[in-house]
Amino acid sequence: MSGTETGENGFNPRLIAGMVVVGIIAFIALLALVALGPQIGKGNDGGGHALSKAAPGYAGIIDLIERSGATVEIRRKAEPYRYDDYEPLIVLTPTHRTRPEEIAELMGAAGGASVLVVLPKWEAGRVPGTDTKPGWVSAGYSMTPPDKLLPAERFGTVDIRADKAKAGPAPAWLAGRDVSLALPANVQTIAGDEIETLAAGPGGGAVLGRAKSRDYYVLADPDLINNFAFATKDGARTAARLIDAIAEDADADGLAFDVTLNGLGGGRSLLRFAFVPPFIGITLCLIAAGLFALWQAWARFGPALKPGRAIAVSKAALIANSADLIKQAGRELEGADSYVASLRAAIARRLHAPAGLDAAATDRWIDRHLPPGGNLFSSLARRLPLARNTHEFLADAQALHDIRKDLIRDS
Repeated sequence: MSGTETGENGFNPRLIAGMVVVGIIAFIALLALVALGPQIGKGNDGGGHALSKAAPGYAGIIDLIERSGATVEIRRKAEPYRYDDYEPLIVLTPTHRTRPEEIAELMGAAGGASVLVVLPKWEAGRVPGTDTKPGWVSAGYSMTPPDKLLPAERFGTVDIRADKAKAGPAPAWLAGRDVSLALPANVQTIAGDEIETLAAGPGGGAVLGRAKSRDYYVLADPDLINNFAFATKDGARTAARLIDAIAEDADADGLAFDVTLNGLGGGRSLLRFAFVPPFIGITLCLIAAGLFALWQAWARFGPALKPGRAIAVSKAALIANSADLIKQAGRELEGADSYVASLRAAIARRLHAPAGLDAAATDRWIDRHLPPGGNLFSSLARRLPLARNTHEFLADAQALHDIRKDLIRDS
């Protein structure tokens, strides 16, 4: 056998307490990350949205607009964009898998503000094993989005296609000024009966169009403003001029890039509500209450309680149990003779009564030792067995007990 000694407790209480606390904190942090992950994430995942620094993203144009002093917002949920003194140009960057109902919902939530829809063009990703910066892409290919991407009730029936661009800049007249666009070699265009051409592309389509009914703009080729355009100074200058001209034509006070279509929105959920105002206060109170309850269950206040015996070991317990049995049996009045006999014997023994006296003579002898004017032992002894109820029985029994206590000086 081993010579090591093992204590009664094989676990370290501090270690167990530390593990429990760490587990609780980790669980709460996990819930917070699940609820707020889309909002607190940087979003630099190589996609075609406003938070991406990859070629299909729009972080470059946003940085350039902010450096120029204009107002740019990143919106993560559908909400009214139009206020009394501020109306931005809403920029939607859908993907190839976006449903037209999602675009229609965001346009309806815009509250009448102008909207620019930048169509998707690239399917890009990162090839495993390639040496690229985080958030960048290493391979991609162009793919024309489906014609049903745009909601028909807003833009009508459209035709989206890819054409070869002609040499030279493409003229565009927008906001009362000429905006020349340097089209990419493989340019994407859009055409439709409800689309007004603002910048023409090859094949009769529009690189930049506008709905005839509302200020809903469509930029068919995203390479004119995405990070790919910032590969050259001319491309960056053209992108800045184009986005500025669209905002001026829409009479917008700023830009608001929406990222909900790219999976980076903060959706409505009960879990998320628990970690945002005003419900974050209730959540903190519940967490504090849980920690206090855990601490109270862990800490011991006073000595440990030991379970008591079902039947106490003592003369008092024996007497109490006997009295309970007599009471439950309803035999209280039947013990009068025995009670009187026990008191008579105790008093006679303690006061050394003469031997040979019967019960009546002993009672008269005890009466001679009592002070005048009080209850006589003999009278109480005859009256107690004749008690009609427990009240009379207890009164006479108490009187006999008092006589015993006075004569023999005990309790």
